[in-house]
Amino acid sequence: MTRTDYPWLLPSEMIDPRGPELPGDRGRARPRRTVRDWVIDTLMFVIASGVGLLAVETVQKAGNSELVDAFDLTAGTLACCALWLRRRWPVEVAVALSVLGMVAPLAGGASLVALFCVAVHRTYRPVLIVSLVALVTGIAAACLRPDPTTSFTTALVATVVLLLLAVGWGMLVRARRQLVVALRERAVRAEAEAELRAEQAQRLAREAIAREMHDVLAHRLTLLSVHAGALEFRPDAPPPEIARAAGVIRDSSHEALQDLRMIIGVLRAPDGEEGERPQPTLVTLDELVAESRRAGMEVDLDNRVADPATVPAAVGRTAYRIAQEALTNARKHAPGTDSTVEVSGAPGDGLTLEVRNAAPTGEVAKVPGSGQGLIGLTERAALAGGRFEHGPTGDGGFAVRAWLPWAA
Repeated sequence: MTRTDYPWLLPSEMIDPRGPELPGDRGRARPRRTVRDWVIDTLMFVIASGVGLLAVETVQKAGNSELVDAFDLTAGTLACCALWLRRRWPVEVAVALSVLGMVAPLAGGASLVALFCVAVHRTYRPVLIVSLVALVTGIAAACLRPDPTTSFTTALVATVVLLLLAVGWGMLVRARRQLVVALRERAVRAEAEAELRAEQAQRLAREAIAREMHDVLAHRLTLLSVHAGALEFRPDAPPPEIARAAGVIRDSSHEALQDLRMIIGVLRAPDGEEGERPQPTLVTLDELVAESRRAGMEVDLDNRVADPATVPAAVGRTAYRIAQEALTNARKHAPGTDSTVEVSGAPGDGLTLEVRNAAPTGEVAKVPGSGQGLIGLTERAALAGGRFEHGPTGDGGFAVRAWLPWAA
């Protein structure tokens, strides 16, 4: 059973999402009584009336006049009826009933119920003040209206014990309600944090997928765009050039589809299974350069790493992606120019990758969405613990330079 299954079985303060009244909440709207509240209020009224009826016999033994007996009955009846107002004004009702109980013994049961209500609904300071008032009025009642069947000491001890029982029980109920509210808030906070973590994980997964899609497909699609544009603007090109461009378009399309199938396979694979996901390394950098040369680019590779296979897979993959994006950008923004790829490094010194291209010849149309790839490379290098720099060179070209850590 949860809090929302049977709200009529809970106190009205527990249905309120803010929980029991706390310091500073005196001005907030009072919640309506639930079925449980009506049952408890009726039970408290019956208990107070029963205690008052038990006190009638004691009052009659005192031999008071009919006027005093009538006053006691009226005061006891009014005190029991006043309990229906204790949820709205608990402190005021408790103080008034304590004072009334000083001169009317039949109001003693209602006074204890009101004191219990104060302990449940108020903080320690109001409870302490009302308890002191009840103690003083109880001592005064033992002096003004003594019980002929008991001694003063017995009456005083009984008063103190009853007050402690009422206050202790009320504070216990309040503490339990506050504990339930704290656990409820903790559960709500845990659910919110779990949703936030799930959203963050989803966002990170989407970013990883988008980055992988960009890295894998942008290179292929750029080749398609360049050669398709060449066929469009050079319909009179020699047949060998047209055949070569058509072959590059065919091969790039096939490889792009293969890469797309691999990525989709990774998305469909269960968690923790990488499947046939493409994982290029520094060893495959030669294939990237060869592919760019087949596409018509003039690329010089200067790889001064003694054994590329010894480069850690994560570092090599990051270097490959940076080179791939740099060559793609050179093909888009400076078509027909020469590019140079330089790789150097050693264990303990790190891996340095630099890609330069010459200044474009003539005016090159601006490509929409430019700059997104460089932002992705900066983030990729930072995630690997390295550095990434890019900018124009002195001769009008462009260069990107990355340093990646390579542990000894």
